[in-house]
Amino acid sequence: MDLPNIFTKTVAEGVIERINQLTPNSQPLWGTMNAAQMLAHCCVTYEMVYTDKHPKPGFMMRLILKWFVKQQVVTDKPFPKSSKTAPAFLITEQKEFEAEKTRLIDYIKQTQLLGASAFDGKASHSFGVLDDNEWNNMFYKHLDHHLKQFGV
Repeated sequence: MDLPNIFTKTVAEGVIERINQLTPNSQPLWGTMNAAQMLAHCCVTYEMVYTDKHPKPGFMMRLILKWFVKQQVVTDKPFPKSSKTAPAFLITEQKEFEAEKTRLIDYIKQTQLLGASAFDGKASHSFGVLDDNEWNNMFYKHLDHHLKQFGV
């Protein structure tokens, strides 16, 4: 694994500990989302795995995402601060902090319990089939980026 393995209990618990350090009043070091919006934003990745809430991109958009965006998302290279995000990830409405925190922690626990083998060879919403390392990088890197955004 290129990054800490979110599929392990130790790493998942470490991420959850960082989430538990947040409060509704935690302020970002960069960007415009408040803490509740950031938690909701982080849930979108998991919603795309576990729900049908977000429509899949069309054929041409999937090709563009696979060719031009995938390598920025599934590798160990960190996201730049204040980088643009896909429309489905834009959270502009107010969210309830505790509800979003609980949802995100539940998604992290569910993913860890399923384990890497459940994701190896699984098709992602936008990038096609990914191996377990790519899934790990996508999950962990996104969470780590936003937790660092809020100083935890």
